[in-house]
Amino acid sequence: MKTNLSLLKKGQKGIITEFNVDTIPLKLLEMGCLPGNEVQLLQIAPFGDPIYINVNDSHVSIRMETAAEIGVIIITD
Repeated sequence: MKTNLSLLKKGQKGIITEFNVDTIPLKLLEMGCLPGNEVQLLQIAPFGDPIYINVNDSHVSIRMETAAEIGVIIITD
């Protein structure tokens, strides 16, 4: 199922399919937030922003507006 990173539920995994290079911080790209890599939503902050993800064995906190720009395909177990 194709969606974006901001719509994953806690614990869900996905494969990054696409993103807008102009809106994604370079640091995320350097940490492995690239098409084809697996990403998992680990935590959601109490008020829903930011979210805490695992991508390429790096734990990263990102804003929901950034997560909404990252397209993923949900991996079903």
